[in-house]
Amino acid sequence: MSVNKAILIGRLGKDPEIRYTQSGKAVANFTIATNERWTGQDGQPQESTTWHNIVVWGRQAEVIKEYMSKGRQIYLEGRISNRSYEDKEGNKRYVSEVVVQNFQFLGDRSDRQGAPAGRESGSQSSPPDVNGGGGDDDDLPF
Repeated sequence: MSVNKAILIGRLGKDPEIRYTQSGKAVANFTIATNERWTGQDGQPQESTTWHNIVVWGRQAEVIKEYMSKGRQIYLEGRISNRSYEDKEGNKRYVSEVVVQNFQFLGDRSDRQGAPAGRESGSQSSPPDVNGGGGDDDDLPF
């Protein structure tokens, strides 16, 4: 048995970038920051920020691109993926990413630390449910 699951709550470090594959499937990329706070041995508060590369496919990518921007908070569930590529100089590079399976927007429209002005309109409706939810718990086999 094996498990590959990542659960993150963080803030977007940049606006999501979206591209489409040759077959027309959407893919969005962005980073999120997670923070850890603790008290050091000297009694002083300490903080560390970790940046995570995020990849979202399909309709979920389009929804995130439409509703999310830099500074917004998000809850993500996904799997960790490691891949390598060659850079422009021919050096082999490695990257770890979280490939999103489910997500939930956190905060409200006023929770926009660092988000550019005018990105969201008060006339927009709530984001659609793209996580396959909405089913009745009575349908679960356990």
